[in-house]
Amino acid sequence: MYKNILVPIALDHGPKSGAALAVARALLDEGGRITAITVMEAIPPYVSQYLPADQEARAREEVHAALLAELGGAGDVKADVVTGHAGRTILEYAEEKGMDLIVIASHRPGLQDYFLGSTAARVVRHAPCAVHVVR
Repeated sequence: MYKNILVPIALDHGPKSGAALAVARALLDEGGRITAITVMEAIPPYVSQYLPADQEARAREEVHAALLAELGGAGDVKADVVTGHAGRTILEYAEEKGMDLIVIASHRPGLQDYFLGSTAARVVRHAPCAVHVVR
């Protein structure tokens, strides 16, 4: 079983987080912890110069509230919002925090995924730990 499980959640990809959290709970060792994250794309500097100074902080708060709503008040899951490119940021977060499992939801791959690669595919290929993909 696993002590430190990461569950990346894409808030715009439908209701698969419940299945991913159920898998994470089933694989969690007693005394372990589950961390759910969502990755916010950074606002490019050429855009941010035209936005209010606190725009990024307000957007982060809104995304954090949406993540908590998606988790449905699950008190056993820590929620975190990080900024960056989804695939790369998930991998960096997992390595920095010493995760020993990533449970990630994925859609059925389309043609574009074979050329560009989906976030889940990138995580599977480059993760520093075990990965469980939920479809």
